[in-house]
Amino acid sequence: MDAAYATARPCAEHHFSSFDNAALFYRHWPATAPTDGPKKALVLFHRGHEHGGRMAHLVDELNLPGYDFFAWDSRGLGQSPGERGFADNYGVLVKDVDAFIRHLAGTHDVATENVVVVGQSFGAVTVATWVHDYAPRLRGMVLAAPAFKINLIVPGASKMLGLLHMVRGKFFVKSYVKPTQLTHDPARIASYTADPLITRPIAVNILLEVEAAADRVVADAAAMHVPTQVLVSGNDQVVYQAPQQQFFDNLSSPVKELHVLDGFLHDTLGERDRAPALALLRGFVERVFAQPVAAAGLLAADQQGFTKAEFDTLGRPAASALARAYWAMSRFWIKVGGRFSTGIRQSLATGFDSGSTLDYVYRNQKQGFTPVGRIVDSVYLNSIGWRGIRIRKAHLEQLIGRAVEQLRAAGQPVRIVDIAAGHGRYVLEALARRPGQAEHIRLRDYSPLNVEAGRRLIAEKGLADVATFELGDAFDRAALAGLSPRPTLAVVSGLYELFGDNSLVRASLAGLAEAVEPGGYLLYTNQPWHPQLEMIARSLTSHREGSAWVMRRRVQAEMDELVAEAGFEKIDQLSDQWGIFSVSMARRKPVAGDAAPAASPAQQAATPALAGA
Repeated sequence: MDAAYATARPCAEHHFSSFDNAALFYRHWPATAPTDGPKKALVLFHRGHEHGGRMAHLVDELNLPGYDFFAWDSRGLGQSPGERGFADNYGVLVKDVDAFIRHLAGTHDVATENVVVVGQSFGAVTVATWVHDYAPRLRGMVLAAPAFKINLIVPGASKMLGLLHMVRGKFFVKSYVKPTQLTHDPARIASYTADPLITRPIAVNILLEVEAAADRVVADAAAMHVPTQVLVSGNDQVVYQAPQQQFFDNLSSPVKELHVLDGFLHDTLGERDRAPALALLRGFVERVFAQPVAAAGLLAADQQGFTKAEFDTLGRPAASALARAYWAMSRFWIKVGGRFSTGIRQSLATGFDSGSTLDYVYRNQKQGFTPVGRIVDSVYLNSIGWRGIRIRKAHLEQLIGRAVEQLRAAGQPVRIVDIAAGHGRYVLEALARRPGQAEHIRLRDYSPLNVEAGRRLIAEKGLADVATFELGDAFDRAALAGLSPRPTLAVVSGLYELFGDNSLVRASLAGLAEAVEPGGYLLYTNQPWHPQLEMIARSLTSHREGSAWVMRRRVQAEMDELVAEAGFEKIDQLSDQWGIFSVSMARRKPVAGDAAPAASPAQQAATPALAGA
């Protein structure tokens, strides 16, 4: 370890394989004092441009000998691989956090519920975004000077960078921040200046996307229930304080605290006189570990809470005459677009949330009347929601393939049911690439139109010998529980998002829990956030008798709690880079009376890789 970041506590250096097999670097300082019960840990996430070594001083200074400490080097920074200051998108960095925490659980025996994450600046935004999008059951979260809005000095800089990015594509900007703007500590200033691992340039796509993610997380902080401490630097010249306060005010966390540290510069935990900040952090950690970790308690979120209030507002006419006129004009232009665009015309006929619409979006082939129609269709297909839907399809196919591999490694038959398959394209295409691996594929849907189209697709994909498509009610608990042969992999995609009533979802999941073999898998989707929720509610029609498409979104914690109540244990999640759609994998837990098959050696070896993907 670099002498500049040496600690009294011994440090081990490791790499872990992230979701895309990138070998990211991290440091581990094991606890030096024995404690009763399971391991407890603090996981440190450094600010932008830096690396985990610059947080190593906290290991000694926090004086928590009974806790393990971990600190990574983010992708493209420090000793981790990747182009310096770059990632394909910000969602990659957020998923890296998820993979890291899962790795710590699988390799170091640190359960997520016994982890407090500590993030500084850029790292604070990344862990907050992870908590929002992935809903981990953490013990607590500390955000020091979170960079929810960066002071870019030049007015309108973000918009100018966005325009340049559209024209130039990938390019980098260099940080203007000087070490004297970070801290009053002479030793920290000198080490920053001399540190060869600090990367000053950052890719513009990441700079813009972290800003968008921060805006989303601040506005939707009510979705977060993890105990949270926010440390605000009172003389911060790098980021703005107002969004930090707004984030705190919006948090639903039953345990939350915000502290303003007068005179502190941006490096809150590395300031010259940092003892008060460290005392606050230490006290918070000790308090959250003195209390048992609790579920968010969202099973009744369809009856009360902020998503119910949001849903009720969207279900009513817009408040002002001007807004009503605006949305009437929006509906008018969509109908005009339907005269030219094949996709819009089909969606108007069957519903924008119908299986037919989704299959058209999946195929992603612009069609229309005249070249103008094809241009309109292209714009329609490339709306952010439909781009997210296609990423969701890719994630579904990825996790279907992974579940098949796990079942085969365990010597279990691959029997699949999709209870609301639409046309079934994602299941059939995933299995067509794995000939002979599925013993039985059962697709179900409420719509005769979808069943007919799905049967044609089965024949087209050459799966008629193993696949069937039938009419079925996805909310009929008894019908699902009685499925025969019993499935080992159940898929529910794009269904629960359309029905805000949790009693329906609970009945469906309970039926699947009775049907799926112990050790089998459930794949389920969710839509915890959407940037166009009001436009959808006021402009688009649903498949349900042409009614308005009004959705009550479920935050990820709510959806995961429903799944856990039914008897499934979540083991992985994939999300798009905007945090709109998630696809999660859960394993059916054995209950009394089950004859759960023993895991084979191959399955035991493969499971940690699955959990860390």
